[in-house]
Amino acid sequence: MPNHTTSSRFAGLDGLRAIAVTLVIVYHLFPQSPLRGGFVGVDVFFVISGFLITSLLLRPSREGWRGAPRRLLDFWRRRARRLLPALAIVVTVCATAAWLLGGDLLVGMGRQVLGAATFSYNWLAVADGADYFADTAPELFRNFWSLAVEEQFYIVWPLLLPLVLLIPARGARVALVVAAAAGSAWWMGQLAAAGAVTRAYFGTDAHSFGLLLGIALALAVENVPERPWMRSAAARSASLSAGLVGVTAIVVAALIPETSDAATFPGTLLLATGGAALAVFAGVWPGSWFGRAVDARPLKWIGDRSYGLYLWHWPVLVLVLVGVQGFGPEGGVPPWAGALALLISVAAAAASYRFVEMPFRRRGFRRSLRAVGRRMAGRPLSRFAAIAALAVVAVALGGTTAAILDAPHTTTAAVAIDRGQDALEDAAETPAPADAAEEEHADVIPDGTEITAVGDSVMLASAPSLLDEFPGIAVDAEVSRSIWTGPEILDRLAASGELRENVVVALGTNGPVDSGVLGEMSRIVGPERNLILVNAHAPRDWIPGVNADLESFADRHRRVWVADWNGAIAPHEDLLAGDGIHPGDAGGEVFADCVKDALATIERDRVRAEKQFAQAPSGRAPRIPFPE
Repeated sequence: MPNHTTSSRFAGLDGLRAIAVTLVIVYHLFPQSPLRGGFVGVDVFFVISGFLITSLLLRPSREGWRGAPRRLLDFWRRRARRLLPALAIVVTVCATAAWLLGGDLLVGMGRQVLGAATFSYNWLAVADGADYFADTAPELFRNFWSLAVEEQFYIVWPLLLPLVLLIPARGARVALVVAAAAGSAWWMGQLAAAGAVTRAYFGTDAHSFGLLLGIALALAVENVPERPWMRSAAARSASLSAGLVGVTAIVVAALIPETSDAATFPGTLLLATGGAALAVFAGVWPGSWFGRAVDARPLKWIGDRSYGLYLWHWPVLVLVLVGVQGFGPEGGVPPWAGALALLISVAAAAASYRFVEMPFRRRGFRRSLRAVGRRMAGRPLSRFAAIAALAVVAVALGGTTAAILDAPHTTTAAVAIDRGQDALEDAAETPAPADAAEEEHADVIPDGTEITAVGDSVMLASAPSLLDEFPGIAVDAEVSRSIWTGPEILDRLAASGELRENVVVALGTNGPVDSGVLGEMSRIVGPERNLILVNAHAPRDWIPGVNADLESFADRHRRVWVADWNGAIAPHEDLLAGDGIHPGDAGGEVFADCVKDALATIERDRVRAEKQFAQAPSGRAPRIPFPE
């Protein structure tokens, strides 16, 4: 039944590849687009791969089962020709560029290259605790996790297929594979519900349902005899409608923003995989109008180069952003950066397809190397081209080796955060000095024993300086906190009697603030304490809104002030870690100084209020300089 135009091409699959890679690229390069769930394009690839590989393995051979071992080796050899050359070019070129840029970009480079080379990237990332959806410094080859899942499938499935084919009934085979797909989706949901979203997304066991649905489809249509009615206008029209419904389901899934629970993992992904399976089925229908339509020349061109486009787009984006602004996509992706990365990726993928991928697929490894040798012995121009190519390869290999050897063990942001955590642990073990109040100029600024500080990783990185500036200060700071955690933390401290007279809150880095939450924190702090809101500084698009909201809230509420961390650190961004967010040693001192300035402002306002009260005529209420 499968409708394919050549012995190795199925109608519609190139167009579906183009749709899939477009969704992923837009999701990464233009994150402000409506395709907030464009990562589902990977699941479309999985369905296509499951169907295509199974269909190829099911093709009859004159040798029968006696030739199975040789056919299996030939299959793996063809996969290696298809995948390895382009992958090697991307890894070596981009790793060399990362080495030239240096810094946090090199962290984990050895693990990343090893994962790419052995197609184990997903499991190595899980073992290392990587977070695919985190807003931290990005890994250069993070998108290679899906290639690892597919290659593991290419290795294992050909060995399992003969066992499945021992089941005599077609329906039973399909039911078995569909049940396995359901089990995989269920397992992803369980992992996501437990909070292990990256493990759910990266794990081959939890994310194989797309591959398995593609396999089930291939088993279902295997050797189905073509009937005359299948090519009737009504049947083709029905298959066209089914294909359009499938593509619509994929696009709808791509429009749904991800959540960190089973609604997305596997909910949205199942919508995309179901749509992809329906579209593949419509494409391979005999004489399919849908397959012909989605294989239109522009889509086919993209589909042919989809592998290279997928390989290049993410590393190029990271390199462009780090090279221009010093930090990666975690700080947002300006439209110009996405457009530039797209142009470079398309050019690189086109060149790779013509000069690397197709020659190796046609000739294989040995014949390709012999062709280079013939060029070396040929005319001067051919010799020059061969020598230049070998020189580029040598430089890229050398740059990759240097990137691995020079890679720091951790990011500068992680170093700053760890330093702050160590300072807090040391402070917990060492009581504050008895004369802390004398050291703190108690007549001007409160000493540390009168200050409670609650914050995120920025405050945590600044903890050593806060402890030095305000001995005895109580700091409660953790990574990845948002403003929504503030009321719960303050309520707990108030209930235990640990909330002091001056409460410093720095929770604006990890997302927009909410006036209701700010009001709740102000209520918990109460009228007898001072609330200091530290504004935020980070290369993220919500920061201006956060700072404006904090200023507005402070203007409208009594005994609430803003510590201007953003204004203090903006002229000194060289004091921040490589992510442009977390302060180093000197940056932490700036953070502590801005808190000190806010406390000094409170004292000045108090003195001014007392003077106005003393000068007010008897019986007239004084003007209070605090905002009402």
